[in-house]
Amino acid sequence: MARIAGVDLPDNKRAEIGLTYIYGIGRSRAMRVIRDAAAELNRDPKDLAGKKIKELTEEELSRIRVAIEQTGDVEGDLRKTIQMDIKRLIEIGCYRGLRHRRGLPVRGQRTHTNARTRKGPRRATVAKKKAPGKK
Repeated sequence: MARIAGVDLPDNKRAEIGLTYIYGIGRSRAMRVIRDAAAELNRDPKDLAGKKIKELTEEELSRIRVAIEQTGDVEGDLRKTIQMDIKRLIEIGCYRGLRHRRGLPVRGQRTHTNARTRKGPRRATVAKKKAPGKK
């Protein structure tokens, strides 16, 4: 099992898909990384992307690691950066920060209905008991 950026990549997936298991790498960035690695190895990017992770040589894996490091933050560094950005918004008290603090949608979605992912499960309303009536 190949290990890149602290993540074990699945052996039976194609390289293009396997790289997406790393936080911060999607399909387009995975293809860009593979294209960069293939250029250094003087190979066709489609051949490298079509190979399964277990079929990649140690040299190819090292080139992919270098290409990932050059393209930007991934995994822990990216998570830390995002958390610091959210913390900054909360500290300066801007509207987006207030929405983060309250656990509500940040990007202008409606909350009258929906928004259950951010708000959590519905709180049941407690029905009042009827006062004992006069007979």
